[in-house]
Amino acid sequence: MKMDSDILHSPAVGLAEEEEADMNDWKLPLAFMKKRHSEKIEGSKALAQSWRMKDRMKTVSVALVLCLNVGVDPPDVVKTSPCARLECWIDPLSMSPQKALETIGANLQKQYENWQPRARYKQSLDPTVDEVKKLCTSLRRNAKEERVLFHYNGHGVPRPTVNGEIWVFNKNYTQYIPLSIYDLQTWMGSPSIFVYDCSNAGIIVKSFKQFALQREQELEVAAINPSHPLAQMPLPPSMKNCIQLAACEASELLPMNPDLPADLFTSCLTTPIKIALRWFCMQKSAKLVPGVTLDLIEKIPGRLNDRRTPLGELNWIFTAITDTIAWNVLPRDLFQKLFRQDLLVASLFRNFLLAERIMRSYNCTPVSSPRLPPTYMHAMWQAWDLAVDICLSQLPTIIEEGTAFRHSPFFAEQLTAFQVWLTMGVENRNPPEQLPIVLQVLLSQVHRLRALDLLGRFLDLGPWAVSLALSVGIFPYVLKLLQSSARELRPLLVFIWAKILAVDSSCQADLVKDNGHKYFLSVLADSYMPAEHRTMAVFILAVIVNSYNTGQEACLQGNLIANCLEQLSDPHPLLRQWVAICLGRIWQNFDPARWCGVRDSAHEKLYTLLSDPIPEVRCAAVFALGTFVGNSAERTDHSTTIDHNVAMMLAQLINDGSPVVRKELVVALSHLVVQYESNFCTVALQFIEEEKNYTVPSPANTSEPGNLTPVRDSPAIPRLRSVNSYTNIRAATTARNLNKSLQNLNLNEEGGPAAFSPGNLSTSSSASSTLGSPDNDEYILSFETIDKMRRVSSYSSLNSLIGVSFNSVYTQIWRVLLHLAADPFPEVSDLAMKVLNSIAYKATMNARPQRILDSGSLTQSAPASPTSKGTHIHQAGGSPPMPSTSSSSLTNEVPKPPAREQPATRPPYTPTLGGQAPHSHQFPRTRKMFDKGPEQGAEDGDEPGGHRNYISAALQTGLCDWSAKYFAQPVMKIPEEHDVESQVRMERQWRFLRNTRVRKQSRCITQKGVSRLDDQIFINRNPGVPSVVKFHPFNTCIAVADKDSICFWDWEKGERLDYFYNGNPRYTRITAMEYLNGHDCSLLLTATDDGALRIWKNFADQKNPEMVTAWQGLSDMLPTTRGLARRVSIYLDRSKQGGAGMVVDWEQETGLLMTSGDVRVVRIWDTDREMKVQDIPTGADSCVTSLSCDSQRSLIVAGLGDGSVRVFDRRMGPNECRVMTYREHGAWVVKAHLQKETDGHIISVSVNGDVRFFEPRAPDSVNVLQTVKGLTALDIHPQANLFACGSMNQFIAVYNANGDVISNIKYYDGFMGQRIGAISCLAFHPHWPHLAVGSNDYYMSIYSAEKRLR
Repeated sequence: MKMDSDILHSPAVGLAEEEEADMNDWKLPLAFMKKRHSEKIEGSKALAQSWRMKDRMKTVSVALVLCLNVGVDPPDVVKTSPCARLECWIDPLSMSPQKALETIGANLQKQYENWQPRARYKQSLDPTVDEVKKLCTSLRRNAKEERVLFHYNGHGVPRPTVNGEIWVFNKNYTQYIPLSIYDLQTWMGSPSIFVYDCSNAGIIVKSFKQFALQREQELEVAAINPSHPLAQMPLPPSMKNCIQLAACEASELLPMNPDLPADLFTSCLTTPIKIALRWFCMQKSAKLVPGVTLDLIEKIPGRLNDRRTPLGELNWIFTAITDTIAWNVLPRDLFQKLFRQDLLVASLFRNFLLAERIMRSYNCTPVSSPRLPPTYMHAMWQAWDLAVDICLSQLPTIIEEGTAFRHSPFFAEQLTAFQVWLTMGVENRNPPEQLPIVLQVLLSQVHRLRALDLLGRFLDLGPWAVSLALSVGIFPYVLKLLQSSARELRPLLVFIWAKILAVDSSCQADLVKDNGHKYFLSVLADSYMPAEHRTMAVFILAVIVNSYNTGQEACLQGNLIANCLEQLSDPHPLLRQWVAICLGRIWQNFDPARWCGVRDSAHEKLYTLLSDPIPEVRCAAVFALGTFVGNSAERTDHSTTIDHNVAMMLAQLINDGSPVVRKELVVALSHLVVQYESNFCTVALQFIEEEKNYTVPSPANTSEPGNLTPVRDSPAIPRLRSVNSYTNIRAATTARNLNKSLQNLNLNEEGGPAAFSPGNLSTSSSASSTLGSPDNDEYILSFETIDKMRRVSSYSSLNSLIGVSFNSVYTQIWRVLLHLAADPFPEVSDLAMKVLNSIAYKATMNARPQRILDSGSLTQSAPASPTSKGTHIHQAGGSPPMPSTSSSSLTNEVPKPPAREQPATRPPYTPTLGGQAPHSHQFPRTRKMFDKGPEQGAEDGDEPGGHRNYISAALQTGLCDWSAKYFAQPVMKIPEEHDVESQVRMERQWRFLRNTRVRKQSRCITQKGVSRLDDQIFINRNPGVPSVVKFHPFNTCIAVADKDSICFWDWEKGERLDYFYNGNPRYTRITAMEYLNGHDCSLLLTATDDGALRIWKNFADQKNPEMVTAWQGLSDMLPTTRGLARRVSIYLDRSKQGGAGMVVDWEQETGLLMTSGDVRVVRIWDTDREMKVQDIPTGADSCVTSLSCDSQRSLIVAGLGDGSVRVFDRRMGPNECRVMTYREHGAWVVKAHLQKETDGHIISVSVNGDVRFFEPRAPDSVNVLQTVKGLTALDIHPQANLFACGSMNQFIAVYNANGDVISNIKYYDGFMGQRIGAISCLAFHPHWPHLAVGSNDYYMSIYSAEKRLR
């Protein structure tokens, strides 16, 4: 909304008062601002989850090839003296060469077995080419598709050659023999991992890649050209899945430092802790740790795999650090492949990071393929040095004095760092580098609770955090923890699992496989668990049973249904909602669960939720009952009775205030329609027949009291419509009731009487439903037909069905669907149209004579007149068209009805019947009847393929997925509106300050007293005749409604801001408007005289107006002849001039909306619950013309068409709530107003111009004033004690509280003094002394007090 410039520059207002006024605004509740109003009801887009290892692998065989030739140095390496000698921590010269070789081989095998004990190890010591070939081929044969490791130590042979060869021996050890890497690749196959510990090892990596490429090309050639000689040979294996680790670059020699082992690379890969500690001691910094020597290091107590011992703890820290470095530095997919796919590969790569750090310090660069980014400088290595330092500094005392070992603070400190990241970080930041450490900490009982708590807080940041945690590898850990019986872990685990399943529901299978569902069943059944945790548990179970048969079976055996039924009445709404969804999912297409539900009378227990105060809970209950009746198993009489019972209970929600509930209702009923398709086809045919054959007697020969003589007037009279007097289902079953709705009169476009043919009337329920819009052609039943059916439904042969057998259930459900097809909320009517048309399509297809089906195409065209009385189901007379291969053939002959005549003054984009208005694109335009047109030819036309599935599959609301989004989004974060620093909060603060200024400044003016009110500050021609005007209470916007559209003007700048179509059917008109949340984010409520309420947002601010919600506020509007515009001569008896339409009054403080009109009740809606809370009978036989309420005193004042003014106290029961009736007016009450003060009076005015003041406790009026006769409109200024009367005689009189005329307005300013038209509506601004006037000549003007006052 715009900032008001004058307000911004106005003198500063006293702060104390400003703040005080602010407080009231902050306390006011907001209506229709919940998530269900602001979001589309659909699930979040599923993120592609890449964390699951599609191909977990094992390294099953290991070839250890050692070419040492102990005692003989190769010719091409000149060794230093002394030189590095140790191989596998053994000095080969300390024993005989053969024994040394065998001992080294055995040691190497042991070192590898620490990492992968289950593999098959084969040593090949100083081998020949044949031995290597035999070894490799046999290992590959046994390994099949699994991974094989080839470890090559070439310290006793020459360096690898640039031709891609490594060296082995001949049989007598007299020669070195080259072995081509190409051959090695062929024997080893793929997947494999190669470790090369020799000088110039990088050469091997390069050659390997070249040979691999050559193979790929050979494979391609063989594939393209089968006659090529390559294709005749056995295909070479692809080398794509091979991993290589080499000790140094192509040009580097291995370090020869005598303090280091000769196989430094192998030591780093297989004994990392040992070499890391030795290397630590060789650094200068080690001198800072006194008393630590290389000998002492050998004596570190403990075992590597026991985390409670010093050695085990170091190993654990080392694993955590290397994992963390890898996760932070590597691309995600590479990390998955190298560090999560295969245990041995992961260990070797973690140790490879250490090798890179140690060997680089000796000018050697280890090489890997795939290549890794450099990690040797990563900051986490400092944490490692510190951990080693802390451990080694304790060594002398532990070994000499036997003191206890103090555990490292490493993990606690890393958790603290993670916590700091969580609490202090900004929104958009890099992921926390400690995540893999949190994973490691889950293994230790000491820190587990804290780690789970932090992990939960991290997952709460959103789906991206869950995906990250899953990619680190958290899943198996939290799955394993479900076996723990520790109660204190329960809330944390339930929270974590809810987060995981909200993002990736595919984990349902893993949970059931590991019996994880039992954990959550026990949490749900535990009454001591807080409701929030039980809610998450039941959400998890709802995901487990969602379209997953194994899960449904497992949970059914786990007694899930009984558990859920016990919690249906829990005070926590979210728990009730999810319990219902969970029930709905467990028996969805799973009959055993449905019968279990029947035995526990689940459906009856769910009925109580149908009147739950929370719309989402009602929705969930409708969903559950819908899947309950939607099972396609065999039907027995018992199950049919239950289905009918459920259907009739569901039907009562037909006028629920929430469109979300009504959408779910259509889907639930569609399940029933699918189940009992043939019965519904029969009913549909019956209705179609009725609609075709039925015409109402013409007015000339009817003398029933329900008919009224037509009033002749200008041709522009909107056509009348017989109102559907459809109160509730039970009443609708009797023909008598429905008959009433037909005894009404129809005036056709020319203004003359015409035969009543409901087919003439279109109930277009929204902009998208205008008949003749292009994609509407897919429909068999048009809105017109459906509307006609709604009203004809009671007649003739249908009566024989009703009440005789259970058939009446189908008839009534069909009526409910007809009613929902005319719902004011487009999405609801669209869904209902789909269901009706699906059945109508089948009914007519099945009812057609066979011979027609043989001719493949349409032969006759339809007559041109769109109003032919004997209409077929799709309104084109003649015999039914035949199906042909194109889907549109069913409807492509339908003539388009003519567009309705427009007044010349309407803007070109007013929606007409045929055209589409530009703003109508906000309505979902999914009006296709089939997924794609029926492709079948004529021969199978009688059974449209897969249609049964179409209706059940295509019809679903996103309710469950949308509800699940709650668990994926942050739960612990402060909502933006509560965050004092947020943009939302600042904007709100600005609006509240603006409100305070408007209140204060306008009060200054009105307190001085307004002595004149005729300064015209705005005039403009409105696109339609104004019927209701409403000022926005705080900004400079005014809403002007004509019959079916709303125009917004900025009265200060004099410009039009917006004009949009309200979506009401064309025989209805807007009769009332209210701003909701006017103090904050305004919404506009429009009420039309068919009882529908619509609420709009995003108007007047350059966005597309959107419908927030819509519902049938009054379902049983009485069939008066509504719809004649108010300009029809006022002197006619009011009862003929059309009823009051619908009148509303809005109470922001309580969120209650009072509605009444041409009905015998005042209906109160609670907008928070979106349900009717009270019906107060008016006790009168005439319509209610005006409503005014006061929340402080719980009073409602109603002015009526018979001249009475009635006062109701809504705290009392329906029989005694009418506390006062004043009958002093002799005619129609134009306005009754209750002043808001504690002792405020009632002011009422009748059409005869007498203004009466009543004291609510006194039986007679305390004051009477006489104003103009022939009053058409009146408003009372709530602050300034003014009232303005608009007359048919084209003038406005403004009076003060004493009844003195202060202004008489007859002419427009400017316009050569043009006379004002007949006044159609007027309204005061709630604060400023401004009066808006709309008249029948389309002009809208605003008058104000003199300038000097303002």
